[in-house]
Amino acid sequence: MAVWKIAVVLVGVFAVGAAQAADYPTKPVRMIVPLAMGGGSDIVGRIVAVALADHWGQPVVVDNRPGAGSTLGTSIAAKAAPDGYTLLVSSSSIAISPALYKKLPFDVLRDFAPVTLIASQPSILAVHGAVNARTVPELIALAKAQPGMLAYGSAGTGSATHLGSELFKYAAGIDLLHVPYKSAGLATSALLAGEVQLLVTNMASVLPHLKSGRVRALGITSLQRSPIAPDVPTVAESGLPKFEYATWYGMLVPARTPSAIVTRIQTAIAKVLGAPQVRDRLSQQGLEVLATSSGEFGRYLAEEVARWQTVVKAAGITVE
Repeated sequence: MAVWKIAVVLVGVFAVGAAQAADYPTKPVRMIVPLAMGGGSDIVGRIVAVALADHWGQPVVVDNRPGAGSTLGTSIAAKAAPDGYTLLVSSSSIAISPALYKKLPFDVLRDFAPVTLIASQPSILAVHGAVNARTVPELIALAKAQPGMLAYGSAGTGSATHLGSELFKYAAGIDLLHVPYKSAGLATSALLAGEVQLLVTNMASVLPHLKSGRVRALGITSLQRSPIAPDVPTVAESGLPKFEYATWYGMLVPARTPSAIVTRIQTAIAKVLGAPQVRDRLSQQGLEVLATSSGEFGRYLAEEVARWQTVVKAAGITVE
């Protein structure tokens, strides 16, 4: 084909993509959350879904697809048509998966186009109300006096809640029993019921239960105290200097989604995240709004994939 004909074809493809982006969306949009209802990704996804539906004038349907440490729903999103009508709300777990699973049905950096980081949230170290510890040092002392007797819950082996707890366990030099559940919501329920004694999880899952006294917050995993729970000290100021762990949430679409549509989605999310009512809802969950560009998220995602390769290897965590 002559060079001028190739150029005409490319211009035509670009024009079609631009035209599709200008009209997008013209039908309902599916937002896949690869984890069960009640967890951080679900909470963030639903807040953003409602805001986008109002902004676009089209339904944005949240589709929870839990399983295999979030890899099931993520795989479904990776194989979806790259037309902008399937979105994926993922947490840090998408960057952790490559370090945990030898045979993933997708490549995080190849099969997705990053749209934007939505928010970041420090985790909270919480214990059941019956645990005889009111500070991080007291919990560490209790764990050292009873090695392997205190149990912590997680959303499953290799999940963000698992790795956050392992980081705490390693930093504190203690031995804890890991009890995996199928979701962060179920792990929180287990803590409330006293099935496990402690949990390192997103603030959104635990904060509503603090006033009841059924659970007690011992520490925040960010380096600074959270404005949503200013009376809770950080783990770092409680005897483990520089300890830091946060969960982030981001939006992705299948690779090969036209860049014009990716830009349109990113612009829409940035706009709704700038709305006071949306920011307030996220802040009430202990979330810091980020709203990055696609390029910034892409670079950050690559860095996170590399970082968790190192962390998982050091912790010796394996998933079959």
